This record gives sequence, structure tokens and C-alpha cells, in this order.
Amino acid sequence: MMNGRQRMQAKLVHKMRGITLIELMIVVVIIGIITMIAYPNYREFVSRSYRNEAKAALLQIATNQERFYLQNNSYTCDMTRLGFSAAAGFVTESRTYTVDVTSCDSNNFTAQAIYNIAGDPEAGKCGSFLINGRNVKTSGPYTDCWTRTR
Repeated sequence: MMNGRQRMQAKLVHKMRGITLIELMIVVVIIGIITMIAYPNYREFVSRSYRNEAKAALLQIATNQERFYLQNNSYTCDMTRLGFSAAAGFVTESRTYTVDVTSCDSNNFTAQAIYNIAGDPEAGKCGSFLINGRNVKTSGPYTDCWTRTR
């Protein structure tokens, strides 16, 4: 025969059996919804950081070209003369854009950053950036990639 204390313990053990399948499914659905909202925002944030890295590299090239022009009265296509380790272009730190001076003469230069990952949606948005000696900035295929923050 069970006394009062034993009956209380038996009820407590009976009530604390664990989580049900429904509760587990609700948690999985909630995590799925949060992931569906968060992942696209995360991808866009990462893409913006890649774009900013490419733009910063091009602006560094433009600054170094202007410094070189003041000393030599012409622009150069040799990246080592601009202070970079490679003579003919480099890949950004995230390995997403290839940056190079594509043309130069005594009056102007053009530097370009091209997106490396084929098939990635980012290549269809801001696949290339260009800057020249007149500080004209263009991008493609979207035309607002230099100013776009979204």
C-alpha cells in the first residue's frame, strides 16, 4: 500500500515524461520561419561587404594612381609601381573580386573589379565596378552599385 508521499512522487514522475512530438514540431517550424527571414538578410549583408571590399580596392588604386601621376606626369598599368604586390592585378581578401588596371596612358587610366564566382546571384547584380582617372565610377549590370547600400 502507498502512503501519501509515494503517491505524490508517482504523480510527479507521471507528469514529467518529456516533450511531445507536437511541441517538437512547433519548435522546428519556428526555427524554420526565423531561418527563412534571417538567411536572405545575412546573404545581402555578406554581398554588401564583398562590394565594399572591391570598391575600397578600386579607390586605393585611384589614390595611388593620382600620387604616381603627380610624381611622373603619367599613369601606370604596373600595379607594383602603385604599391601592390602583384604586377597585373590581385584578388580581394574575400576572394570574390579580381581587381586590375585594365588600361592606362599619360592622360587617363581605368581600373576594374570583376566578380569571380560564376553562377552566384551577386554576379547578376554588381558583377563589375570601374573607376577611371576622371573619377567616373560605373558598375554593371546595375548602375547604382557604387551608391547602393541595400
